[in-house]
Amino acid sequence: MRTEHGGGVPESTAFAQTLSALKEDGSSILLVGRTSSQAHKGACRRLMGDDGDEPRQRLYVYTLDNESCGHGPDATTVGSTKLVSQVTEDGTSSSPAVGPDVDETIVRPELLSTLGTEVIDAIDDLAEDDPTPGELRLCFDSVTPLLREHKSQNVFRLLHMVTSRIRQEQGMGHFHLPLDRDSDYVRLLEPLFDAVVEVRRDEETETLEQRWHLRDRDADSGWIPL
Repeated sequence: MRTEHGGGVPESTAFAQTLSALKEDGSSILLVGRTSSQAHKGACRRLMGDDGDEPRQRLYVYTLDNESCGHGPDATTVGSTKLVSQVTEDGTSSSPAVGPDVDETIVRPELLSTLGTEVIDAIDDLAEDDPTPGELRLCFDSVTPLLREHKSQNVFRLLHMVTSRIRQEQGMGHFHLPLDRDSDYVRLLEPLFDAVVEVRRDEETETLEQRWHLRDRDADSGWIPL
């Protein structure tokens, strides 16, 4: 079975139904794994719906020194796209190079509250046209710089606000955290998310792989191709 959530998933009815519910009901996914930016990028493309023809309302959030994905908007995709990007002191954006027609909001990095406000405002704008379940997509690239520069409880509150708003619109958000699955930060933030997805590049086969952990069902997909 192959789904928009990413690669193959186990041929389990319960597992497949849970993945379908994540799309229909709204969901947030924590994307972890230290070793492969290529795997993060591949997972991001699929979770943002870049490989499909259906229209999507896409929001990309880029923090300073993001170090996991760097995937940017694709001009060939259907639907609206917004960016919220932190900037350096000299005004350099943290986002990948984008075209002049992309709606980008610039945010100074000092206050998490400002970042949160701009992300929520962008979600509100994309939700004005009453998107269908799963149409609104968010990529947050990445959480790691925020944990370096701010208190972890403040980052937790920011992510709680954003994940809650995404679920209200029955959207799908994923948040890059390029750390090992058993790191303290992953364990701290995990309760905010419907699933934790590990990604890696198998050194022997050079295959990009993923492993889904579904929190409500305490289910683990095992390593499967991305």
